[in-house]
Amino acid sequence: RELLPPWLVITAGLTGIVLLCVSTKDVPITPLRTKYSIVLDAGPSHIILFIYQWTTTKANKTGVIRERSSCPVQGLGVYSNSDPPQKIEKSLEPCLNWAQKEIPAEQHSQTPIYLGATPSMGQLNLSHPILPDSLLAALTTALKSSPFDFQRAQILSSPEKEAFNWVAVNYVLENFFKYDWRGQLVPSEKGTAGVLSVGGTSAQLTSKVEENQAAKGVRLQLYGQTHKVYTRHCPCHGTDQLRNRLLSRLIQ
Repeated sequence: RELLPPWLVITAGLTGIVLLCVSTKDVPITPLRTKYSIVLDAGPSHIILFIYQWTTTKANKTGVIRERSSCPVQGLGVYSNSDPPQKIEKSLEPCLNWAQKEIPAEQHSQTPIYLGATPSMGQLNLSHPILPDSLLAALTTALKSSPFDFQRAQILSSPEKEAFNWVAVNYVLENFFKYDWRGQLVPSEKGTAGVLSVGGTSAQLTSKVEENQAAKGVRLQLYGQTHKVYTRHCPCHGTDQLRNRLLSRLIQ
């Protein structure tokens, strides 16, 4: 067996001695900081406060979030409630106090909080023309007085609301991205799914359409891709109508 040259052995030995003599220190790895966001979903039959969290990890310039927890506001929804706006504003306090315990105190002022109201308020507007504006103002006052960073409270149009539903469903199904065997984010090869959203008074079918199609839709830039989402509205096909039809059949 051929031996190593003497000069190579000497060089390796001297290098090892030098490395042992040089003082070293561990380089700390900065942990990924967790951030939070609060979203209130204000519908005709409920108000729910959601807390989301994410880190600095991104997939094609879009954040990767997950729902941390939620808190249903006691009582009926804002549009089916005959209580004055001030009472509904007071009903938010338990969930806002709960959110302060869920999120570290040092991050309260950096945590954005949003409120999105569904278009069902427009139906109530016929009989209560002043209620929506005063109610939205009362909810806004409650959120502004919280320690969180209030962003806005707005009434979402039906296409915007259903586009958000479409994003949420396809996000959970990992149709935008997925984790590979190394735990890294990679583009998903699956197509997107359509979403049927059934509410109390109507149903909506939301799906992705091609750019060259004439249908008007909402354009979304997600995970390095552009999606055009179109919603078909189906009035009088909600759970209330289905329940009434079922009761009518049973009575007959």
